[in-house]
Amino acid sequence: MFSARWQIDAKFGHKQTVLDMMRQWERDIGAQVGLANFKFQIMTGSIGAREATVESHMQVETLAQLEEFFAKIGKLDAHAKWGKEMEPYVVSGTSFWQIFRVVE
Repeated sequence: MFSARWQIDAKFGHKQTVLDMMRQWERDIGAQVGLANFKFQIMTGSIGAREATVESHMQVETLAQLEEFFAKIGKLDAHAKWGKEMEPYVVSGTSFWQIFRVVE
């Protein structure tokens, strides 16, 4: 099992907007690509982390599932539109993915 983590930093004063837009993405776009099949969480920095950091975690069984997920969202115009709408609220250059193997 793997945990796919996407991290961004919200611009000062815009963290709630970023969180709201992440929830919108989960409902509107994630639902179109089978996000309900994975454990999905949204987290923010609290202790020992930047408060502006917003992270989404998604657990997948295999890397093939993750590749399929990426392929599906890459084809959605709504996903591209959402990204452009999110851009004014995110610190440029802070977006990145990390994939961790879950040790059981």
